[in-house]
Amino acid sequence: MSRKERVDARSNRSAIVAVARDAFAREGLDVPTREIARLAGLGVATIYRHFPTRTDLVTAALADHVAACRADMRAAYAEPDPWTALASAIRRFAAHQARSVGLVQALFGTQDAGDPFGDDRRANALLLRELVERAGVSSRDVQVALLAIASVRGSRGISREAAIGRLLEMLLAGIEAGRPRS
Repeated sequence: MSRKERVDARSNRSAIVAVARDAFAREGLDVPTREIARLAGLGVATIYRHFPTRTDLVTAALADHVAACRADMRAAYAEPDPWTALASAIRRFAAHQARSVGLVQALFGTQDAGDPFGDDRRANALLLRELVERAGVSSRDVQVALLAIASVRGSRGISREAAIGRLLEMLLAGIEAGRPRS
């Protein structure tokens, strides 16, 4: 393989990952590989040469986002105030949801494409469970809040991001209202 071919291959791989990341963020993990190839200006065979399986493509496209989620959860967990820690974790979840539907599907959904992130899912779930216990709130309320945030799609006149932001504030107020007072 010549040097030019290796540079082209790296460039193609980078383009595929960038396009897949954007497509998964907007539309979720069900974006067809053929559509990703079209958006990248490449053939489907080029995608499969770099990413033999759909899981390989999802993993490459979401790896940076997953690492950011892991860091966010650890930062929330490090917060000493129990309510601030939990609210921070929920806010960060909402921010990631607003940015990427596919990321949330990979980390919190049942999609097979998210299987490589199983360890991250379990670790985040354990940290969240501890945050909920520390804050003394209902785990069911937090679970319902996260599901509600993840279900937002937006509609005419209101963007998904704006809808998530407003819903987030209402949910946090409701969860906090149920907190025991010391």
